[in-house]
Amino acid sequence: LSPPPPPAAMKPPPLPAPARAPPLPWISPLQYRSPTRAAPASPPPPPPPPSSPPPRRVDHPDLARLIASSHTGQRALDLFNAAAEQRGFSHTAATFSALLIRLARARLPSATTAVLRRAASAPCRFLEPHLLPLLRLLPPDHSLTLLRLLPSLLRRRRVSHKALAVCLDRLVSSRCPDVLADLIADLRDLRNKYLPAPNTCVYNILIKHYVKNGDSETAFRVLDEMREYTCGDVRPNLVTYSTLLGGLCRAGKMKEAFELFEGMIEKDHIVPDQLTYNVIIDGFCRLGQVEKARTIFGFMRKNECEPNAFNYATLINGHCKKGDVENAKLVFEEMRSAGVEPDAVSYTALIGCLCRHGSVDEGIDLVMEMREKGCKADVVTYNLLLEGLCKDGRMAEVMDLLGRLPEEGVQLNVASYRIVMNTLCSSGDMEKAVGLLGLMLGRGFLPHYAASTNC
Repeated sequence: LSPPPPPAAMKPPPLPAPARAPPLPWISPLQYRSPTRAAPASPPPPPPPPSSPPPRRVDHPDLARLIASSHTGQRALDLFNAAAEQRGFSHTAATFSALLIRLARARLPSATTAVLRRAASAPCRFLEPHLLPLLRLLPPDHSLTLLRLLPSLLRRRRVSHKALAVCLDRLVSSRCPDVLADLIADLRDLRNKYLPAPNTCVYNILIKHYVKNGDSETAFRVLDEMREYTCGDVRPNLVTYSTLLGGLCRAGKMKEAFELFEGMIEKDHIVPDQLTYNVIIDGFCRLGQVEKARTIFGFMRKNECEPNAFNYATLINGHCKKGDVENAKLVFEEMRSAGVEPDAVSYTALIGCLCRHGSVDEGIDLVMEMREKGCKADVVTYNLLLEGLCKDGRMAEVMDLLGRLPEEGVQLNVASYRIVMNTLCSSGDMEKAVGLLGLMLGRGFLPHYAASTNC
């Protein structure tokens, strides 16, 4: 029998057909968005910041510097108060002084006075140099308030003569008669407990005040009061007499001035110096009596007081005011012959005289001589030169100077441009006037109303 045939290989049953997925809805490419991705894992939180070090303790020198350099008075006050909150901290005279000066410079007088009253009850002790600047910085009424507080601040019975003189001079210069009258009343009141008896410096300031206000009668009463003192701290000096002489000379009372001058020498045995002589020289020159002023030079030399450059400049100016150019030049040459080197004041006096009387070229030569000798001409000198050139109609040279001088370090002022502008407008040269106006504005100068009315 033959073996049965092998069984046929069995085929795997066919896989069922995959189910057809329903069609996706149509999406416009304009609306297509990129498929969303899984959001990245958030980064770990940052480590906590290290604990800040404790704030550095501010010491007194650092606080004083911070207060002095603060941008505003309020900032200075905030620093002052914040420092006081430190444990064991108490303000010193240095920190109080820094705050007071900063507030005064910020023009906060009421705040300054409030701090002053607080300082008066503080345990620290002030020194006078800490507070003297405040007397000059504060308004007059607050300056007097400070003067009255000084004894408690300085822990002494009375203020010093220096503090009194500083405050008195501040009030005289500020033209506040009511406040000044209060201080003078305190000074005259024998019962006052905070002011010292006046010394020569204080009396001189009082005399300056009365002379300045034209009250020569009271000024001479103060002089008599000074002469009555027997102590060495009070006696008239050169400042006393120079102030009184100046008042008489400005009033044209040359006879009284000369009598006072002689009394200064004979009664008080005071030898005049060049400044005192110059008051007399200037007084005669103001009245046009230049020859009498000239005789003072001989009197000076006779008394072994050689005239200086200031005396010569005053005499040159006296000749110039009379239009006497030749004698002005002679005095200038005499000064050189006497070995007195002309200064800027002497040169300027003669240059002005020459330019006003038509000798501009000689004035230019003197300016060049000043440069060669290292004597710096200032804006006053150049304004005189500009005026002379304008008067001569030499406008090309004028415009050249205006363009060149600032480059050479000469600081022109609004008067420099006004001189030229008035000349251009008067001559009808409006094109150059417009150009000059542009130059002025470019250099930060606004035309003066006197110039604008001429155009």
